[in-house]
Amino acid sequence: MTKLLVVATGNPGKLKEMQAYLADLGFELRLKPDELDVEETGTTFIENACLKAAEVAKATNQWAIADDSGLAVDALGGAPGVYSARYGQSDAERISRLLRELGEETNRQAEFVCAVAVARPDGSIALCLEGVCRGEILHNSRGSGGFGYDPIFYVPQQQLTFAEMTPQLKRQFSHRGKAFEALIPQLSILDLGF
Repeated sequence: MTKLLVVATGNPGKLKEMQAYLADLGFELRLKPDELDVEETGTTFIENACLKAAEVAKATNQWAIADDSGLAVDALGGAPGVYSARYGQSDAERISRLLRELGEETNRQAEFVCAVAVARPDGSIALCLEGVCRGEILHNSRGSGGFGYDPIFYVPQQQLTFAEMTPQLKRQFSHRGKAFEALIPQLSILDLGF
């Protein structure tokens, strides 16, 4: 029997990414209804992921999964943080703003964070966890893959930016990959009531 999980996003790309992580668990993932828009009012990635999962679960009366992720730069006090996607109108604008704000700062340490939450049909949170990938912010973009801040986020242990990694390598080392790696064993033993 297929287990349905409603993904608390309207983004087909994110749905496809989650399907890749959860492919072997027998879940059918479905996008949330277009008219259902959840405002991200949380101050942390965990709060936003839980908020989205809970609202979508209650509205659809189905199990729901949500993630919230972004970039936290040490020298900027954790900015852009939960505002990562709203730091500019486009990826290029977001990167430009971040590099401008960092300027010639020598501390380029940063981390990508991904919080994932799974909610029961009544909106209560069943699972909630976070994955983190530490790295550095480069002065210039490198690579053509990925999206968002990927071209300036450098992972020293791989000597590559996220934008230079193959999708498989990025899945293995990324914040989202680490979050789903921790989620999968818990999700597979969770009684989803199917």
